[in-house]
Amino acid sequence: MSDVVFTADFASDRQWVAGHSWAYPGGGPTNPGDDKLDHLTPDPSYSREGTFRATRRPDGLWDTGLLTTEGSAEGFMLRAGDHLETRVRLPTGLGAWPAIWTWRDGGNEVDVFEYHPDNPDLLEFTNHVHRSGGYVHDEAVRPGAVADLAVTFGRRGVVWYLNGERVFADARGVGLGWHAYLIVNLSVCAGRYHPPPDADTTELSYEVEHLLVRRPAHRYPGG
Repeated sequence: MSDVVFTADFASDRQWVAGHSWAYPGGGPTNPGDDKLDHLTPDPSYSREGTFRATRRPDGLWDTGLLTTEGSAEGFMLRAGDHLETRVRLPTGLGAWPAIWTWRDGGNEVDVFEYHPDNPDLLEFTNHVHRSGGYVHDEAVRPGAVADLAVTFGRRGVVWYLNGERVFADARGVGLGWHAYLIVNLSVCAGRYHPPPDADTTELSYEVEHLLVRRPAHRYPGG
């Protein structure tokens, strides 16, 4: 048995902080060391409606949408044993770098997913806590596709699901005491690892249709 402990309301100022994250140096707004052209913006049109946008700036950077539970009034954190479910519509434009991930105190990162349209059928899943991850090719993954994603943050193993099917389990886990904030964002690639946007592209986007977290009713015997 599990209880729903978090249902994302991206418009809520109590749940989410927009345009600022300590996962970026100094809290942002830029992070060139991670090969990102991001310039984080709190403008609600970039994130608060569930469509995460990026638009080209005159200085060569991109205004980008990011929401995090870190620093919010509710301060929601995922914990070992939690199960996250989300539905996303993947971006189509080169250079788009959507992700849902976790962060706390300079680490504790687990990537629910990352995607790059230059690898059109590939999703990236990574547990940075214990240095494991996988690349999953699937015909259901393509630019513009809708994907149901889920992750169980087990203390002994993190398990990822795509469209209801288990697709990767790392057998490493996050440890019993792990806890971390949520981040949902759209970054823009600078070109070191993946192509940057085409020169005539001025806007990128992807959608997060819903996101919720379930927690075991009885904490936490294993997993």
